[in-house]
Amino acid sequence: MTDGLPPLREVIRRHGLRARKSLGQNFLHDLNLTDRIARAAGDLADATVVEIGPGPGALTRSLLAAGARRVVAVEKDPRCLEALAEIAVVYPDRLTIVHGDALDTDVAAAVEGRARIVANLPYNVATPLLTGWLTVEPWPPWFEDLTLMFQKEVAQRIVAAPGASNYGRLSVLSGWRTEAHIAFDIAPQAFVPPPKVTSSLVRLVPRPAPLACATKDLETVTAAAFGQRRKMLRQSLKTLGDAEALLACAQLDGTRRAQDIDVAGFVRLARCLASRRDAA
Repeated sequence: MTDGLPPLREVIRRHGLRARKSLGQNFLHDLNLTDRIARAAGDLADATVVEIGPGPGALTRSLLAAGARRVVAVEKDPRCLEALAEIAVVYPDRLTIVHGDALDTDVAAAVEGRARIVANLPYNVATPLLTGWLTVEPWPPWFEDLTLMFQKEVAQRIVAAPGASNYGRLSVLSGWRTEAHIAFDIAPQAFVPPPKVTSSLVRLVPRPAPLACATKDLETVTAAAFGQRRKMLRQSLKTLGDAEALLACAQLDGTRRAQDIDVAGFVRLARCLASRRDAA
């Protein structure tokens, strides 16, 4: 990368950007790696890209160098703002810095039209951020796709298939509304400081027409089913009322367990839950 900006290690040292565990920070410092992440996101030419938790801006630089028309970087840590502002000088009118907590920021309002989300997510907010994006209304969403870094364990849960031991609520939500796959793994040594776990980059592409059901109903049935995942469905779904009637409506065997039910089965359960509520 020849953007004229100093090496990331120098930026981190000059601005005193020691990563804070309380913010879930693990900074990327290898620009070859961040370039690879930007490439994994697909063709960014003329795209608006949203980045969450840019830190000192390694991935930000790669996204801009890859041709993104505009990057909207949402950063909670005020210590990182000066480093990001230096990038904005090199890429005039192409980097918008939003100082705020991504969990409380209306990111969609900060972009014009549809955007791509590419981020090395802070570990401590990665799952709630993804859940929020997966349950946004209306659908198709305001973003075209998601290219996100997670702890490998979380990434494997996102893409897990029915029957797998790590298949759960997050797997169902991801499989319901997106097609998701792990692009590649990233060793701890790529970060400053190195985390104790391997990370994985996950690509999620929204399905234009996912199976129809209300998001809240799907969240309700998956919470009940996976809340007691070792129990048979006829037991775990009792918290929702007449479990046998609900299972009969959804055409599911009550002796099966949550991890054995595919997305379509949970969607049927959600629809049946809604029908029973509407009939009451």
